[in-house]
Amino acid sequence: MMFAMRFLVQWVYTERARQSVVPEAFWYFSLAGGLMLLTYAIYRMDPVFILGQAMGLIVYIRNLYFIWHHKRAPEHPPAPAE
Repeated sequence: MMFAMRFLVQWVYTERARQSVVPEAFWYFSLAGGLMLLTYAIYRMDPVFILGQAMGLIVYIRNLYFIWHHKRAPEHPPAPAE
């Protein structure tokens, strides 16, 4: 369900923007779904499944980091001192 929601959110944002976009919510749904699947993979003790889900989580977290970092960065960085 989490992975289905991320595609629904992405589709709605893209339609509204009339261009391809990936909203922040997409990455939250991806992270939640990935954590659920990783939990199941650990329960199954399947090393390939665990590795695959762990790699996906790295991508989701990295994208969220970029979003958070961009939001915190000043709009206009200070000019270099002369």
